[in-house]
Amino acid sequence: MKLDLKVDLSVNLAGIALRNPVMTASGTFGYGEEFVDYVDLLSIGAFITKGLSLRPRAGNPTPRIVETPGGMLNAIGLQNVGIEAFIARKVPFLRKVNTPAIANFFGDTVDEYAEMARRLDAIPEVAGLEMNISCPNVKQGGIVFGADPACAASVVAACRAVTKKPLIVKLSPNVTDIVGMAHACEDAGADSLSLINTLVGMAIDLNKRRPVLANITGGFSGPAIKPIALRMVWQVAKAVKIPIVGIGGIMNATDALEFILAGATAVQVGTASFINPGAAQKIAEDMAAWLVANGVADVKSLIGALET
Repeated sequence: MKLDLKVDLSVNLAGIALRNPVMTASGTFGYGEEFVDYVDLLSIGAFITKGLSLRPRAGNPTPRIVETPGGMLNAIGLQNVGIEAFIARKVPFLRKVNTPAIANFFGDTVDEYAEMARRLDAIPEVAGLEMNISCPNVKQGGIVFGADPACAASVVAACRAVTKKPLIVKLSPNVTDIVGMAHACEDAGADSLSLINTLVGMAIDLNKRRPVLANITGGFSGPAIKPIALRMVWQVAKAVKIPIVGIGGIMNATDALEFILAGATAVQVGTASFINPGAAQKIAEDMAAWLVANGVADVKSLIGALET
């Protein structure tokens, strides 16, 4: 190991300075404060809040999480405290932390998305916004924002018009053409793209002859989706000019570095935190160790360096 090598892990994500490329995924890390006993927040690049909405949401009925071979299914239903409680009860913690906090948000209509972006734009402690567009547009017959390029472009443009903060759009993998979706969001003003969100799946209890989840279907995440996520990150990174955040089955530093080679500037750790709450910190530390051991002075030299 080249112990005398000083490595640079810092990256810039659409104007957000990260001390390293490791972030936590929305919905897996609470609002940050819940994990302070397990993760030194100064050891990671950024953390992303649970998805926020204009009004509090109780989420779906239970059971709403089930372990599956190679991953897990969740149908939490975007449970969150709502923007007012976030400002009153969660933002004070963000003031104490010297690590970028990115707010994930969503809405049921274009107007709700724009209002959330406007409200979050006014919070100095929020370093950037991540839009979850894997939600149905209730005014357009339930079409999912992230499933139709025109629909996605309209909601991104509406949010772009009301915020100067870095705007990251989280793409759904449940589409025919992920590159087309990426182009639509980039053209509408996205500063970065994070992909992938969960795949739609289900689990069945054979003896009860019923779905395991009360919601029937849920979002599938974990190691089993990594090959799909890697392929989509690689495709999109070649097609757009804005930075990519890779998500999907990242369990260790090797996984994270593979996403960076595929074209990701940063990565998000999600399901791994359910197995080891300190996973994000360990991945960041092991990433640094790998760079030292392999004589790589700057992690940025690995971004998109996949040889095909």
